[in-house]
Amino acid sequence: MKLLQNSGVPIYQQISEQLKSDILSGKRKEGEYLPSIRGLAKDLKISVITTMKAYEQLEAEGLVTAAPGKGFYINAQDSEMLREQHLRKVEESLMSAMQAAEIAGMTDAELLQTLEALLCIKEGS
Repeated sequence: MKLLQNSGVPIYQQISEQLKSDILSGKRKEGEYLPSIRGLAKDLKISVITTMKAYEQLEAEGLVTAAPGKGFYINAQDSEMLREQHLRKVEESLMSAMQAAEIAGMTDAELLQTLEALLCIKEGS
């Protein structure tokens, strides 16, 4: 797990987002336990409180459940809910790209050409 100290994104949020991405992409499976709070804090050289906050955020989103004395495990994921979450992420990213394109002075046609070029590159790999 990589943390960026100067990214402007709180450490707990970086941890939460990386774990969420792993869960939603299937890298981490239903029933799998997350690393212990103390263990992850030690590995990342951060506070136990920071790690706990990240795990609590995942729990609030319904992605994990706390098992007293055992830690946090990954919940079963509803495939339709996962699809909706991914669609929302795509929409957010595209909105961000559109804002950046506007700042850069790109036309809609140029933005579409860029997207099409990126899609061609993706298909080729």
